[in-house]
Formats: sequence, structure tokens, C-alpha cells
Amino acid sequence: MAKELTSRAENYSEWYNELVVKADLAEHSAVRGCMVIKPHGYGIWEKMQRVLDDMFKETGHQNAYFPLFIPKSYLSKEAAHIEGFAKECAVVTHYRLKNAEDGSGLIVDPDAKLEEELIIRPTSETIIWNTYRGWIQSYRDLPLLINQWANVVRWEMRTRLFLRTAEFLWQEGHTAHATQEEAVEETLKMLDVYADFAENYMALPVIKGVKTASERFAGALDTYSIEALMQDGKALQAGTSHFLGQNFAKAFDVKFATKEGTQEYVWATSWGVSTRLMGALVMCHSDDDGLIIPPRLAPIQVVIVPIYKGEEQLAEITARVEPILKALKAKGISAKYDNADTKKPGWKFAEYELKGIPVRMAIGPRDLENGTAEVARRDTKEKKVKPLEGIEDSIAILLEDIQSNMFKKAKDFMESRKTPVDSYEEFKKVLDEKGGFVLAHWDGTAETEQKIKEETKATIRNIPIGNPLEDGVCVYSGKPSNQRVLFARAY
Repeated sequence: MAKELTSRAENYSEWYNELVVKADLAEHSAVRGCMVIKPHGYGIWEKMQRVLDDMFKETGHQNAYFPLFIPKSYLSKEAAHIEGFAKECAVVTHYRLKNAEDGSGLIVDPDAKLEEELIIRPTSETIIWNTYRGWIQSYRDLPLLINQWANVVRWEMRTRLFLRTAEFLWQEGHTAHATQEEAVEETLKMLDVYADFAENYMALPVIKGVKTASERFAGALDTYSIEALMQDGKALQAGTSHFLGQNFAKAFDVKFATKEGTQEYVWATSWGVSTRLMGALVMCHSDDDGLIIPPRLAPIQVVIVPIYKGEEQLAEITARVEPILKALKAKGISAKYDNADTKKPGWKFAEYELKGIPVRMAIGPRDLENGTAEVARRDTKEKKVKPLEGIEDSIAILLEDIQSNMFKKAKDFMESRKTPVDSYEEFKKVLDEKGGFVLAHWDGTAETEQKIKEETKATIRNIPIGNPLEDGVCVYSGKPSNQRVLFARAY
């Protein structure tokens, strides 16, 4: 049987670490801080990619690919950008190895030092904007809407599978526009795309908002985020969209000829989500028995397990299952028939529960006689006997019900953990005893923001979009404030 997990109540962090490994999502690699994403985990990431890629293309974006290596001088051109990433950069200094003269093994060839060091991309703004200088000449070349699926490296010392690794997978959009208004519109449009994906595919409710100046992306004028809440009451930043202004255009001299014949710097955005979404998926929905995957992102949505004695019974069940598999496939439902004789049905039930398969069907000889099957849903563990005739229709309805139920459960949890407070004592009490999002007045200063972070480990996740104006006083300083902001302890 599948090994038991540490319970969430006992140790949430340990539960997460164990689940990612035991459910075959990923494992630690031989390279410190890096991970191997296993087929089950990569299958979920592939579905995320497919959906997001379609959403990007529907909004006019095209995919391209840019180099992994960035000349060090490029990063130096945008001061705030390099300051934000300098401590996380992996640097290539040589281009060749050779055998040591004493026979001790391979060493770096000191004669193969690069004239200029190369940085393994922590993000691609600099290499892309250097390229855009040759692509953009006139207003006719705008807007330029490019996305890249890639890996990046940020040298993390304290890592956790999917949530924070030295190398991770992501997409990064980089767009160029003729006007500030167009660039801001793009920034907010992509934030909406991320929120749509999170809520309608991941079943993950999020709060959209703008980051404070202290939390902005390095080199951005404004950073917007979607913030999600995990079951332990901590927040997770699930995606960001940045309005870059003209900072990178000026740094790399990217100008365009306007209709009037003048030369102007272009306006820029960048936006991205990463394999961190896999961590969000696990922590938002799963339970002490394993993963719970939203049907719209599950690589396998239905698993059918035969219960039989002898080859003759198996052959009869298989003959009945084959048309069901075809009918499910015709409806766009991915199904697996597990007739392997190496494991018993009980083991298979536990294994597919651990891996979060949304629906499990069990069919035995008696089911064949009655024309029925036992159907179990992963989210509530409810089991029902369903007629085999037309079962593909009832499965399709069930999958949609699971998807909407998972979102409702997560949404209700988030709403129950959004707490307005009016004093610093109440602020600290809610964080310690309840967790979740704390809505509190803030005086707008970086000093107060930093003091609260130092004293409580809570950060301003964002200032929610559409936040109503409300006169009040900062919970920390007592200075006037005209709106509440979203605080939480976070990953």
C-alpha cells in the first residue's frame, strides 16, 4: 500500500515535502538546489503550459526563444535591475576543461578564460531588449508581443521543490508598445489572464493587486500580482505582471519613428508564471491522503480498475471497458485502464488516491451482471454506483462538478481567512492564531512596511485592485491612511 503521509496538522511543511516526492511529482537532483520533475509532475505542468500558451496566443502573443547566456555588461545597463538580481546570478567564466597534469582529473583550463563573463539568465529583459533594438524601427513594428518558455537560474541557498529552486521552468512575456497607455493596458490584461487561469483551471482563488514600491520587480515602475492562500494560512505569489515604463528602452536605446516622424522610446512590459504554480496546486487542494488535482489540469482524469479472478473474468471486463474508453476519449476525457496484474486493486486505489486522479471507476463480475460500476471522486471521496450505459456522460458531468467544488472550497477557505483589523495588537493576534490575509491600514511608507515585516514576518502582498477608499489610521504608526492593504506571512 502507498506509504502514509505526515498529516497537515502535525507538520504542514513536512507533509508538503513528502507529498511532492511520494506522489511522483518531483525529486531532488544530484545538483544542490535543483530538481528532477517526474512524468506525473511534468504531465500537470504540460497541461498548464498548453492552456496558458493558448491564452497567450488568443491575446495576440507569439513565442520566441532567446539565449540562456547573457553578457555581464548587459545586466549593468539597467541599475535597479542588476541590483535586484546581482546576488542570485550564476556566472560562467571559462569555456574549456582539461586533464590535470598530475592525473588527478579534470580541471578548468586557465587559458580558456572568457573575455567577458556570461550570466546564466535569471530573467531575460536585458538580452531581449538588446535584441529588440534591431527589431523595432517604426510605429509599424509595434506592438511587439513576445513570449518565451524557458528555464532560468537564481542561485537560491534555501530551496524547496517547486516553490524555490536554483533552476526552474517558466514563461516570460516581453512586450513593446508605442504609448504608456497601451503598455499599462497590456500589463493589466496579462494579470487578468493569470487570474482567469488560476481560478478556472487551477481552481485557485486569487486576489489581484499592485505591489508596493519595496516589493516591485527590479527595474519596473509598477508590479502587479495575483496572491493565493494556502491551507496553512500563508500566502503564495502565483504570478506577476510588470509595467516597465521606458527604463529598458532607454538602457538599450530602443526607439521608434512615430507617424509624425519623431523618434520616441518604446514602452515595455514583462510578465511571468513558473513551476511555483505546481506548489500552489499541491498546497491549496491536497489532503492527508495525497494530491487532489483539478480535472482540467489532470494528465489522467479517470482511472478504471478491474476487479477479477482469473483471465476469463478479466477478458470479459476488458471487452466491456474498451468501448467506454473510446467514448471517454471522444468527449476529450483522458482515461487509463489499469489491468496490470502486478498489484492488487486495493494497492491501486491507494496509489491513484495519492496521485490525485479525479475519478476512479471499479468494475467487477457482479458489476458486469448489473450493468454498473462503482465511481469514486477524489475531492470528497464519495462513491456511487452508476449505470455503464452512457457512463461517459455522467463522468463528464462529474468532472465539471469536481472542478467547481474544488474552487468553491478554496474560495470559501480564503474568504474565511480574510480579516480586517484596526490595531497592531489585533494584527499580530490574527497572524498568530488565525493566519491568512489581514486587511489593515498602512501609512504608505517603506519604513513602516519594513518594521512590520521585521516584527511579525508579514509582508504587504499587494494593494488590491478596486480596493474601496476608506479613511483610517495606520495600524503601526497611527498616521492617516485612505485604504486597507493585504498583509500575510508568505512563501
